[in-house]
Amino acid sequence: MSQNLSKADAPSILRTVSFEQGFHFTTEKGGYIGITATSISDFLMKLETVDVDSVLFHYPRGDFQKWIQDILGDKELANRMCLTQPNSSAEKLRNQLLQIVRKRLIELQKQKL
Repeated sequence: MSQNLSKADAPSILRTVSFEQGFHFTTEKGGYIGITATSISDFLMKLETVDVDSVLFHYPRGDFQKWIQDILGDKELANRMCLTQPNSSAEKLRNQLLQIVRKRLIELQKQKL
């Protein structure tokens, strides 16, 4: 677990933000696809099913990491998301991201207790 995470940080990171502050999934070709995540747990659920074109659009641009760091305040998760294997297939990338987010969510939920 992150050395910098205090017991007070976990609830803040795990909170639900407004729709306006949520992560709005888009694709390069179609724009907003009608899916928005408003918390880490919501992001995890949406990431499981969102069109893989959206993952391929957002990840290389650092959009996921920026939202997680700037809006949710979880620099640790944002940094971990940068540690995927380069040149992964779309589904492999999605699975790596899911594993990283799922692990961090468990850590935060334990810290919150």
